[in-house]
Amino acid sequence: MKHYDAYLFDLYGTLVDIHTDEGRPAVWRALASHAPGSDPRALKRRYEALCLEREEALWQKTAFPEIDLGPVFAELLGTDDRERIRAAAWAFRRLSTTHLRLYAGAKALLAGLRETGARVILLSNAQALFTRPELELLGLGDAFHRVYLSSDYGCRKPDPAFFTRPLEQLNLNPRRCLMLGNDPDCDIRGANGAGMDSFYLHTGLSPAFDPAAPASYVQKGADLRRVLSLLIK
Repeated sequence: MKHYDAYLFDLYGTLVDIHTDEGRPAVWRALASHAPGSDPRALKRRYEALCLEREEALWQKTAFPEIDLGPVFAELLGTDDRERIRAAAWAFRRLSTTHLRLYAGAKALLAGLRETGARVILLSNAQALFTRPELELLGLGDAFHRVYLSSDYGCRKPDPAFFTRPLEQLNLNPRRCLMLGNDPDCDIRGANGAGMDSFYLHTGLSPAFDPAAPASYVQKGADLRRVLSLLIK
């Protein structure tokens, strides 16, 4: 396997196993506690309406919109206080998350690739309000040279504009980059469309296995120790 100048990683389903359920009543009761006088069920309906409204506005710019939930929480809480917004969003996320853990070998994989001198980059369809504290919680706060989260850019994989961000900002040659992800459309076809090689990890959070996914490399299963042995041998 050839050496790459940069390795771009998806997060959820690739490095991290996660399950969330935002429909649980306890989630909305907790959020309502941050917005005194709010009815949890009405708050949920308002949240969904605001998300849809903001997503529809982005459809004019991209076929793959990604809203930022920060302004949504700000409107729900009736405040611009960033600390209040972050606290409410984090409480919402923690109560809606039933499990969150790293796949075996995740930290060793990232560290091993960094030791080769390559850049290790996170390129994830994710909400910054949720994902940045989860990176710290998982011990990945310093694991990446750069972190790109879709909510910061208004678009998500497989939008070529999202893949272009790290390429332009870090002056990377796409032919010298490898994207590792668990989604055949967002990660694999998206990366290939940007001129990158790709590594398809079919994990428990992947869609049904797609044997036609045009990946340079394929692994079934989420044991990242095997990936490390392949990439640096």
